[in-house]
Amino acid sequence: MRDGLRVGEVFTHSYVVPPDKTVRHLYPESPEFAGFPEVFATGFMVGLMEWTCVRALTPHLEPGEGSLGTEIRVTHTAATPPGLTVTVTAELLSVEKRRIRWRVTAHDGVDAIGSGTHERAVVTLDRFTAGMREKLARGTAAGPAATP
Repeated sequence: MRDGLRVGEVFTHSYVVPPDKTVRHLYPESPEFAGFPEVFATGFMVGLMEWTCVRALTPHLEPGEGSLGTEIRVTHTAATPPGLTVTVTAELLSVEKRRIRWRVTAHDGVDAIGSGTHERAVVTLDRFTAGMREKLARGTAAGPAATP
């Protein structure tokens, strides 16, 4: 990872919520979600918070590096209908070796809709991918997981 990230820096990312980012679309195969109102899903809000941090971090990565979310602690405090613009603000809290931590907030132009913290770890993508291939091989060799 290159130098240049500074504690206290603030990054923003805005996104117009489309109809396919509502609760019903989070897991379309879920009959439980099918009856929910058409509002921005918490899972998509979390993804938008991660995306903001990824955009802030990417220019500081070396070729072959990427980042993975390792912790997210957020609240989702207000509903947002499709068509509103959600702006996520990420304030850099700390850089500890390869662990990067942000305070994240989201606002839909009417209400503050979420806040919390997010941590990402910088990884070498080739090494990470190799580890996932090994895990898949172990999981496939073990057979189907037992269900309770």
